Amino acid sequence: MAAHWWAPALRGVLAILFGLIALVWPGITLLALVLVFAAYAVVNGVVTLMQAARGHTGRSRAWIGVSGLISLLVGLIAFLWPGITALALLLVIAFWFVVTGIVEIVAAVGLRRRIEGEWVLALNGVVSVVFGLLLFVWPATGALAVVWLIGLSAVAIGVSLLVLAFRLRGGHRAGAAGPAHSV
Repeated sequence: MAAHWWAPALRGVLAILFGLIALVWPGITLLALVLVFAAYAVVNGVVTLMQAARGHTGRSRAWIGVSGLISLLVGLIAFLWPGITALALLLVIAFWFVVTGIVEIVAAVGLRRRIEGEWVLALNGVVSVVFGLLLFVWPATGALAVVWLIGLSAVAIGVSLLVLAFRLRGGHRAGAAGPAHSV
């Protein structure tokens, strides 16, 4: 792995660039994510419809065809109305935070006699519910926050990959010289 130290270095640089682009242009980043999803959904729909038409599914051709048609339509909607698609995705994320938060609170209450520190699980649940509700109330700010999290995560990952790469590079050079022999 040390001989190919440049691979994590390249990945690190690309991750940092992606993260900085996401932080500097969050609107474009969000639009790009929606358009990538839209392209995937359209291609998936076309391929699924082709499978249904050819009968290479091993399952009901009608259901596979319906699935392909829905995927194709969702992809086209995402291309035509990217703002609505981004909002819908954000609302799904908000719903997920609220539901998982409620489940964690209920679990914490149920575990309060069996474990110590159940309050941490309950607190996590409360934070999840609050975050989900905030996404519902302020979806535009929530979308911006999600893009910023993606950008910051990409920069952090890029920095860690660069650190790894330079450690590998340093280890490769030391290993190339060979071990010192004492007589």
